[in-house]
Amino acid sequence: MPEVEYAFLADAAEVQAGSKFHILGGGVSRLSGPAFPFVHPHLSLVVGLRMTSVERNKEHELGFIVTAPDGTQVANASGRVVSHGPADATDVVVTIAIDLWNMTLNAAGEYAVRITVNGSERKRLPLVVTGTREVNVPSEPQRYLA
Repeated sequence: MPEVEYAFLADAAEVQAGSKFHILGGGVSRLSGPAFPFVHPHLSLVVGLRMTSVERNKEHELGFIVTAPDGTQVANASGRVVSHGPADATDVVVTIAIDLWNMTLNAAGEYAVRITVNGSERKRLPLVVTGTREVNVPSEPQRYLA
């Protein structure tokens, strides 16, 4: 079974087949909103699957489930991944970027992004969701010494 070499959330990601991937704001692990529920407009889930020569040229199912602190499902999807290549002994890493649009987050707490490969959970990413706090703004400007 392919292994999850890396997985993370980002503000945005783009993958070029057989080449590099580009990340904007990688490593998202916390979100906050003004009040609950709120809709977060966009996140990208980036997953790198390591495939051996035996696993290449075969279909594998990649899926994800986002769960709320109470265990309810917020979002999910799955699809088929195939890495084509020669039958040599080297491993390859296939990078996939999945866009998560307009997720409704109903409560504060620790959400989880569960990544599955061929129906088995292989990685779990925590995502802490909080409400925004009021910030006390000083009445006088702060001065900084260099």
